[in-house]
Amino acid sequence: MKIIADESVDYAIIQALRAKGFDIYSISEESPGIDDLKVLAISLHFKSILMTEDKDFGELTYRLNEKHFGIILIRLSKIPRTERIKLVTDLLAEYAEILIGKFTVISEQGIRIKVQ
Repeated sequence: MKIIADESVDYAIIQALRAKGFDIYSISEESPGIDDLKVLAISLHFKSILMTEDKDFGELTYRLNEKHFGIILIRLSKIPRTERIKLVTDLLAEYAEILIGKFTVISEQGIRIKVQ
């Protein structure tokens, strides 16, 4: 499964996921500066989960009803980088297929997987 990493995602997370064998399309490498709607379009085109640290994708999908293939919102800024990397890689290793079509938030409080 390909995962689209928004520009907001810590590059260390992208590198760690690639090292674990995940196919990561990095917006910052491939299409820097594009707007959020184009990021969603890329995610839909590749039928890929979008990984982001940008809360604007919640508004786009919940309030504006924009379509998505699945979104992971990373809200882990208050914990050390090594722990963030582990939490995100563990989430994808264990739940990748379950996250398709869902809006998932990973935070210090845990993982919330919402069906839309």
